[in-house]
Amino acid sequence: MDRVMLEQRLALAERHVEEGKQHVEAQCALVRELEGDGHDTTEALRLLGQFEEMLAMHRSDRDRILGELGR
Repeated sequence: MDRVMLEQRLALAERHVEEGKQHVEAQCALVRELEGDGHDTTEALRLLGQFEEMLAMHRSDRDRILGELGR
């Protein structure tokens, strides 16, 4: 893959990381709000776990692309 294509993929991966962080932060806030109001947080915590897994995958993808660019 040429450098231009890798840089484009890196930009997309970095955007996914930032969006993923925002989803995790928003879901954490929702969990805190639900807990504060005495609501069941089971599903909100399950979704938070999924967001965290996706964020980890996006970070891994970004790091892999950075590694390819560094070669």
